[in-house]
Amino acid sequence: MRIGLFATCLGDTLFPEAVKSAAVLLARLGHDVVFPPGQTCCGQMHVNTGYQREPVPLVRNFAEQFGDASIEAVVMPSGSCAGSVRHQHEIVAERYGDAALRAGVATVKAKTYELSEFLVDVLDVTQVGAYFPHRVTYHPTCHSLRMLRVGEKPLKLLRAVDSIDLVELPDSDSCCGFGGTFAVKNAETSTAMLQDKMRNIATTGADVCTAGDSSCLMHIGGGLSRIASGTRTLHLAQILSSTRTSPYVPTEAVR
Repeated sequence: MRIGLFATCLGDTLFPEAVKSAAVLLARLGHDVVFPPGQTCCGQMHVNTGYQREPVPLVRNFAEQFGDASIEAVVMPSGSCAGSVRHQHEIVAERYGDAALRAGVATVKAKTYELSEFLVDVLDVTQVGAYFPHRVTYHPTCHSLRMLRVGEKPLKLLRAVDSIDLVELPDSDSCCGFGGTFAVKNAETSTAMLQDKMRNIATTGADVCTAGDSSCLMHIGGGLSRIASGTRTLHLAQILSSTRTSPYVPTEAVR
C-alpha cells in the first residue's frame, strides 16, 4: 500500500523521532511510505481556538497534498490531528470553502487514519515485530479516545510487544490537562489536572509513559522532568518501531 505520512507541527519541530519511527514501522511492514514535501499544519490549533475561517488555506493545502489518488491512505502519529482532518476540515470547508475544497476534504477524510487504528483496522495486524524490554504504562489521549474512539487498539499493539511489562494506568481516561491553548488560558486548572495524571503514573512504577499524541506527551513529560520522576515519555510509534536488532536506546533524561 502507498501511504502518505503526515508529520504534524509538533512532530516536525519538536518530536521528529516519533514521525521517523512511524515511517520505519510502516516500511518494515512492507508498505511504500511517501512524504508530500508541501505539507503544513492541518489547522487544528486555529479551529480549537475559535478561528474557523483562518485555516481555510491550510485545509486546502492538506487536501491538495494528500488528495493524490496514488496515495491509498494518509497516516499520522497523532489522534488530535487525525480527528481534525476527519471532523474539523469538513466543518471549515462547508462554512467557508468552495465546492472544490469540499470535494477534496471528503476524498482525504475517507482515507485518513491515526497510526494505531490504521495498523489494527486497515492492516489487520497487532504483532508488528516490536521488542521493548521496559515497564510501560499507556495514556489514552482525549482526541483518540473521544473523537476517533480508537479504544483498545493501542493497547492491543502494546500487549503484543515482545518483553514489554505493560501496566495499567489508574484513571487512564482522565485528561492530562494539556488541551492546546487550554493549558495557557487555564494554567492553574491545567496544572492541577497534570498533577493528578503524574500521581497516577507514579503508582505504576513505569519506566515509560506512552501515548499516541506528542502534544500530551510534551505536557506530561515536562511535568515528570520537573519533578525528576525517573519516568520518561515516549510516543507509541517509537515503541512499536523498536526491534531486537534495532532496539530503542534511552538517552539521559532531561532535567
